[in-house]
Amino acid sequence: MSDQAKADFLAEWRAHLGEGRRFSPHTIRAYLATAGRLLDFRNANSWHEVASIEARDIRAFLAYRRSEGIENSSAAREMSALKTFLAFARTRAGVGDEAAPRLRGPKIKKGLPRPVTPDEAIALADLVADAESWTGKRDRAVLYLLYGAGLRIAEALSLNGDDVPLDDALRISGKGGNERIVPILAPVREAVASYCDASPFPVERGMPLFRGAKGGRLSQGMVQKAVARARIALGLPTTATPHALRHSFASHLLGAGTDLRSIQELLGHASLGSTQIYTKVDSAMLLDTYRSAHPRERIDPVD
Repeated sequence: MSDQAKADFLAEWRAHLGEGRRFSPHTIRAYLATAGRLLDFRNANSWHEVASIEARDIRAFLAYRRSEGIENSSAAREMSALKTFLAFARTRAGVGDEAAPRLRGPKIKKGLPRPVTPDEAIALADLVADAESWTGKRDRAVLYLLYGAGLRIAEALSLNGDDVPLDDALRISGKGGNERIVPILAPVREAVASYCDASPFPVERGMPLFRGAKGGRLSQGMVQKAVARARIALGLPTTATPHALRHSFASHLLGAGTDLRSIQELLGHASLGSTQIYTKVDSAMLLDTYRSAHPRERIDPVD
């Protein structure tokens, strides 16, 4: 396949993912990369040739990817991207009514989310703002939105000047364009307002709320680096990431007695199954507490 033909294929695929499916920029990049690798591997030159790819071709492709060192979790993500890409190709080729190849991804063991404690969440957010610079206040405001409102980092960084000053609730456009209303606590409102007052850039409609040093929209990498520095200073494990604050939001609500359906709506999960994992987190944390605190060594054996 020529470079131009490949570029044309991927341009159509990008437009479908962004405009048709409304996937996140991160997901679009990953799906484009997988599709590009498949086109190179199969050397397809038309949508009909892509649509004719069989299960054995996919198995060969994944075997090739494994030879490059990818693990089960990455292979599973690539399988998901391939299924979506092949379905699109079949539509473009006009063969959507024919039987699609049956694809089964590798089994992966899902790990439990690793939330941080409430004190650790606040300590992380406050330490990134120790210098009291506008960038420190910016990062603290972002982390407060993750922990205090359960936002994904991409959702927080997608906010614009239109969204402030924050009210008691905020409308968020999440994955797939699904909207939800999240309550905003007073400390979160205050952290965002403090950042807005300190920012050297005007807070304007249609412009990014959280900005980098040059005025562009703040990147996820900058927030992750700030959290990594604070995590090391506090002696927290590597699992204490920005996304862990969202896990903490959900776990702490569950521990306080909030029902799963409400947590699902606050997180913007498409299915309740995605939210139910937090019941396992809560049980695991309870068991850890029991094991560390139960005085079993002092209990006399029962006769």
